[in-house]
Amino acid sequence: MILDAIVIGAGPAGLTAAIYLGRFRRNFMVFDVGDSRASWIPTSHNHPGFPDGVGGLELLARMKAQAERYGCAVRKAAVEDIFPDDDGFRVLAGGENLVARAVLLATGVADNEPPLPGVQAAIRNGLVRICPICDGYEAIDQKLAVIGASDLGAREALFLKTYSDQITLIHGGEAAALSAANRRALAEAGIDVIETAIARVVLDNERIGALCLGPGEPRHFDLIYSALGVEPRVDLAVRLGARFDDGGRLYVDDHQQTSVPGLYAAGDLVRGLNQISTAQGEAAIAATAIHI
Repeated sequence: MILDAIVIGAGPAGLTAAIYLGRFRRNFMVFDVGDSRASWIPTSHNHPGFPDGVGGLELLARMKAQAERYGCAVRKAAVEDIFPDDDGFRVLAGGENLVARAVLLATGVADNEPPLPGVQAAIRNGLVRICPICDGYEAIDQKLAVIGASDLGAREALFLKTYSDQITLIHGGEAAALSAANRRALAEAGIDVIETAIARVVLDNERIGALCLGPGEPRHFDLIYSALGVEPRVDLAVRLGARFDDGGRLYVDDHQQTSVPGLYAAGDLVRGLNQISTAQGEAAIAATAIHI
């Protein structure tokens, strides 16, 4: 049997595509390994339609239930490889050898985590944050630390000036990794820059109470933002010869098709905004293009 499509990933992008493809009455499968970045979100307050906010796990569960109404079944298995086929693509996943006319990659990105104990739990609890666009509003007037190793850290610290005047950039990378232009911008914005690695973390009731940055007293912060970048999960696409930019994100056209005909991509592995709403929009475009 030749499938109309295979969707790889069941985060906001993959599940949106599943809802659309199901309603288009297409024959498709969804594969997922259960590591959606959205599952880390304690509460999102910027996702439209949820004035009181929505947790990442709740949103994913709602989307999965909606997709299942239209015949979608998410298979918990990794896609091992994809090969070109006369009928589209041959996909090896979960011990199966499948053929599909189109493949949609919704595999997202992996965060480069800061060197803090229990960092994943801290992210889920909202103490360590990875998306100032998502939750900067909830950091208004708080004392913030931004952990960076490049100009990305400077950009995020400057972005957060919208919400707080108490910002410290902890730059643990090479001095040259922070450009002169960004150093000037940080100074003009009144953002303190500490160029040292984190030596030790002080825990307070299983929370990160302070950061020790070499000699001297520990520095106390209300919230910590990690600005260490991400690694797009594009290995499958790269093996097929898909083009990607300097940041490792895939190039797509207006229909979310990569440089490989029939191979589509949506979500964080395409654009750097890393927003649920944009991932959903891109997936809707891709699923409609696959259908048409």
